[in-house]
Amino acid sequence: MRVLTTLSSSFLMQNIAEALRENHSVRMIDRTSARSATQIIQSELDHGLDTNQLVKGMDAIIHPGWTSSDATASEQLDYLMRCTYNLFQSAREEGVPRVIYLSSLKLMEGYDPDLAVTERWKPIPTSDVPVLGCYLGEIVCREFAREGRTNVVILRLGDLTQEDDPSPSTSALYVDDAIQAVEKSLIAETSGWLDIFHIQSDVENAR
Repeated sequence: MRVLTTLSSSFLMQNIAEALRENHSVRMIDRTSARSATQIIQSELDHGLDTNQLVKGMDAIIHPGWTSSDATASEQLDYLMRCTYNLFQSAREEGVPRVIYLSSLKLMEGYDPDLAVTERWKPIPTSDVPVLGCYLGEIVCREFAREGRTNVVILRLGDLTQEDDPSPSTSALYVDDAIQAVEKSLIAETSGWLDIFHIQSDVENAR
């Protein structure tokens, strides 16, 4: 399978790409020109031919719903709305069958901790930019999924946590579990338009 990853210089995406390379062909892109052990292609995800060429021939795209915290709030939200839209538009035009959007379980933290919150519950985003950005990206995903041309899988990830953390978050997520969720979402049978999954590790006091 040919897979495109965005925000590829980030810690999580580098780990995901490294794991996927064992069975898939991975193309990594980012807005910066950062390099890792493998070349990362620089792209602003603008609307046009350049983005189309990057997604052309891909079987799936993995796109995180966050960006560099060094950017201003306006820059972050612009990327998470406009650039996410551009990426989906190019994916639709080039016939990419599946996009996996990495969102956050923080969208659901507004509910009482005693409630068993499922994927059917409505998100309660805050005005915190990373949380709001994830939510706005989900809205873009939903609109493209409704057209029926691209299957969208949204993974709401818990708080990334080291496995030796003595007091993990109630929605802790180990990197290995995040990778496994992404790997399975590449091949899982889905509803055909939009599927949402809450992903967290089995830790003590988990919600």
